[in-house]
Amino acid sequence: MEKDDLDRLLLKAHEQDDHAALIHYYTMAADEREAAQDIDAACFYLTHAFVFALESGAPEAETLNARLVAHGRAHRLEF
Repeated sequence: MEKDDLDRLLLKAHEQDDHAALIHYYTMAADEREAAQDIDAACFYLTHAFVFALESGAPEAETLNARLVAHGRAHRLEF
């Protein structure tokens, strides 16, 4: 997906306070940055996805936490 398209989707999800969409789109952005070997940017997006997952009690929180741990950006949490 093009960066501009993803940015628009993220902004729309923020406007609608749609946590499921925010988790999905931030994870997509992280995946794209990780594939490009831009780990700092990937972790930025992963952190946002993780926070929204925690706030909404989404099951993705565990996987997102594990990804941040793998990059040395978080401590492993118990879910």
